Amino acid sequence: MNDNSPPSQDTHKTFLLLSEIEKEEKLSQRELANRLGIALGLVNSYLKNLVNKGFVRVKAFPRNRYGYLLTPKGIAEKSRLAYHHLSYFTSLYTTTRQEYVDLFKRLKQQGVDAVSFCGVDEVAEIAYMSLQEVGLRLSTVMDDDDQDGRELFGSRVLPIAEGVRCAEGRIVITSLKRYDELKDELSRSGCKDEVYGPRSLT
Repeated sequence: MNDNSPPSQDTHKTFLLLSEIEKEEKLSQRELANRLGIALGLVNSYLKNLVNKGFVRVKAFPRNRYGYLLTPKGIAEKSRLAYHHLSYFTSLYTTTRQEYVDLFKRLKQQGVDAVSFCGVDEVAEIAYMSLQEVGLRLSTVMDDDDQDGRELFGSRVLPIAEGVRCAEGRIVITSLKRYDELKDELSRSGCKDEVYGPRSLT
């Protein structure tokens, strides 16, 4: 496995599950499902797989309760996954931050003084730090992904159609995972201007 490849959904959920089990042994499957925000049936499937691989063992407690313990093999697997996640996100942060800095510098040289963000995830935070470094102003933040009026960087996250109407300057996509989806949604919402993103997105 290449340490700079993105963790898959399965790998990520496995890492989170092993991390929760390591913290506390008296966790039921329902409690694990609630903590991780995933379906009970999915937790059951992951746990069976982890037990079969020898990463987790089942422990019986009084009153017919069961808990889960990491085996030495499970502890080693959790450490391996933690390293993989750290390596990937360190690489992502370094590369993406520099590319946003370069993009914002180019826009500033073109006379742009404000940008709007489309897309709210960890990449938006990296973009915001880059924006501050260059000295551009954030006009609007928009995303249709269940934001429920949440605020980010002091701005209310607007639905994309509303954000397109309010946006000043240039619109910059600030998500790696949803770049194409967000670009299509901007177009459907009436955005006629060029949409920007760092080289890793486009």
